Amino acid sequence: MNTEIEKTDNIPSTSTLAKQGMIAVACTAGGLLLLILQTVARLPVLGIIAGGVACVIGIISLLSKDPADKKAGAVIGGAGVLIMVSKTKLLGPIAGTLIGIGAVGLLVMGIWNGIKFLKGLRKRSR
Repeated sequence: MNTEIEKTDNIPSTSTLAKQGMIAVACTAGGLLLLILQTVARLPVLGIIAGGVACVIGIISLLSKDPADKKAGAVIGGAGVLIMVSKTKLLGPIAGTLIGIGAVGLLVMGIWNGIKFLKGLRKRSR
């Protein structure tokens, strides 16, 4: 009988699974978006416009009352600043490298949370 109690303790809650799934999707999408923005940033005028748009979106998100929106706004705004800085000759290579590291980090986080989500989903289906 104790083994059944132990099994139910290891089953993740629905809210935990939902959170892991949302983080997986958001991080993966954010990483892919950063890779796309890094590519767009190489274009002369379009890179500056994309960086400016990302900064504006980040500022708007920072004005929200939701803490999650503020975190996302900070990340988006920071990416926008890095994209615009990547157009300079002095700091461009450093900014481009930081964008790439951020993109890979977000993709890894997304994949990791996706794996945790699928494992939790498998536990719930048993």
